Amino acid sequence: MSESEQPHVVIVREWGGNVAAIPQGGFRRAEHGVLAVEMLRHAGFINDHGLVSRQYRLHWDMGREYENRQATSAAKMLTAAGFRVDLDPTLDTDRLTTPSDPSGLRILGQQLLRLTDRLNGAESPAKAADITEHVLDPVDGVLVRLSEFFEAAVDQAREPGTDEGWELADRFETAAATLFALGEGLDGTTTELRALGEGQPAAAPAWRAQVTDYYATAPARAAAPPSGEAQPAVNPDPAPGRSAPRSR
Repeated sequence: MSESEQPHVVIVREWGGNVAAIPQGGFRRAEHGVLAVEMLRHAGFINDHGLVSRQYRLHWDMGREYENRQATSAAKMLTAAGFRVDLDPTLDTDRLTTPSDPSGLRILGQQLLRLTDRLNGAESPAKAADITEHVLDPVDGVLVRLSEFFEAAVDQAREPGTDEGWELADRFETAAATLFALGEGLDGTTTELRALGEGQPAAAPAWRAQVTDYYATAPARAAAPPSGEAQPAVNPDPAPGRSAPRSR
């Protein structure tokens, strides 16, 4: 790991159960140290310096739930301020766990799982399209980045120069080409998905819903005969003193 990738602070749960924040190289710089320490103290960390080392810890006997929450809070604040933080996965309350990954170590898989949950809950095609862009964007989407990942794996497999390595490199190369082709085949689908929402029929006017509701709840009326059908003759009451004519 290069110096630019090394964490400024490591937050871990030590063997005795103590939650400690251990400064690394960049953390000790005067221009960084004051701010970082202030953030740790805001999250509940106190000095726990030894004879030859400097570190910070949470108060004892506060419970694991509290410790995990405060450690995660400290990591968030430090990260937002530009520090690189290596947070123990067992302390990360934001880390998603699954039965197959109980420690939540597969961070990228977690992010895709959350993205899938968001897509399942999308309220419109436009919102769904915004989510699919994370995967299908031709420059920064997941598919194109996965293709680049397997291209890097090709180089790593070829490095030893063995027959097995070259065979493995061929498989990685096929995977990279497949992902690239898949991305090209899905190019433009995000725009098409967004357009689906634009073609949805407009909602019925409120007055129409009121009329429909009225007829659904109004008392039943006698149905009128179809137009053009002869009406049954009604024989008026006979005049007083006269009997009604008899039919022959």
